[in-house]
Amino acid sequence: MQVTAIIAAGGRGTRFGGADPKQLLQINGRAILDRSVSAFLLHPDVSDVVVALPSELVDDPPEYLRGQPVRLVAGGSRRQDSVANAFGAASSQSDVVVIHDAARPFVSADLITRTIAAAAESGAAIAALQARDTVKRCAEHPAEVGHDIHIRTVMETLPRERIFLAQTPQAFRRDVLAAAIAAGLQSPRDATDEAALAERAGHAVRIVDGDIWNIKVTTADDLPMAAAIAASVDRSTESVVLPARKPARTGRAGTGYDLHRLVPGRALVVGGVTIASDVGAVGHSDADVACHAVTDAILGAAGLGNIGEHFPDSDPQWQGASSLELLQRAVAIVAAEGYEVGNIDVTVILERPKIRDHVEAMRRAIGGAIGLDPSRVSIKGKTNEGVDAVGRGEAIAAHAVALIRARR
Repeated sequence: MQVTAIIAAGGRGTRFGGADPKQLLQINGRAILDRSVSAFLLHPDVSDVVVALPSELVDDPPEYLRGQPVRLVAGGSRRQDSVANAFGAASSQSDVVVIHDAARPFVSADLITRTIAAAAESGAAIAALQARDTVKRCAEHPAEVGHDIHIRTVMETLPRERIFLAQTPQAFRRDVLAAAIAAGLQSPRDATDEAALAERAGHAVRIVDGDIWNIKVTTADDLPMAAAIAASVDRSTESVVLPARKPARTGRAGTGYDLHRLVPGRALVVGGVTIASDVGAVGHSDADVACHAVTDAILGAAGLGNIGEHFPDSDPQWQGASSLELLQRAVAIVAAEGYEVGNIDVTVILERPKIRDHVEAMRRAIGGAIGLDPSRVSIKGKTNEGVDAVGRGEAIAAHAVALIRARR
């Protein structure tokens, strides 16, 4: 099952106040948006992440979003417009789309898992907390004629066991969300969440037990609670890291190697660049030997296996996949272990065509996928002097070395 996560971060946070959007605010030394996005980037069930941002941030995003395997889109004037923009950028292969408010930075992996599973089974599901307090429905009356002051009186007491307070994540099968978004775009009314749109479109929405820590930072009054939760979450995360898995203080090196047969009728993709050729590499993905070798080098440096373990050719979701995207995912996996990539050195072995005219484009493409300046990516082209299958023009190979280091 392929799952796309949409992070709704296009709002201005007018209720919060302040010059900057609230999602950029730091809590316990880390931005609210960074915490929310990372929860989905690191979740094993999530295949890709789309973030809807204020338009001015799309071309100049915060540092923690640069080099990450995320798609950035401009938000709209309403929440449903922002989600519609993000949905348009999501993978067309997604079976389930999960939507989360950037202002809920403490969502747990377990809550994400349960919400996705419920949506896959029922079509639509939301995280929600059952009301704990007695709930009153009220009416407002003017205190005095000609005055703006109103008084409230109780109209009825609602059974709290049937009252639930909606949170995010909210997850939907792709066809259900498409119908909900269409309903939202056609309606002049604002919707506070996608579940309301799904309800309007005639779909039943299943409730998943929410989490009391999954608070939404709406006003400045929420900050003390958020700071307390952040401190607890961060301490808990640190306590479960085993000493053997803590990032090394010195750099770590890894090597990678890949080889593919060359046949007519396939595109020749090397280092994220398609090169004009009468033959191309055979593979389950786009068979980019340079990216595959780099991916193995980075994973190997962190002691995290190889490309085949994380993106097996037995899995149809990687059929024809961009190797640059697989490289981005590998970098995210390594980043979750506390490492960042320092530099890359690649040697491509190919008899013909020559790659010299494409090296700079390859450096930019690989550097962009990793989050490195191209000056830290070296790519060299060699031949095999007519020896073996590579030398006869029947195959292409690549060697790579990666240096990683503990993130500061």
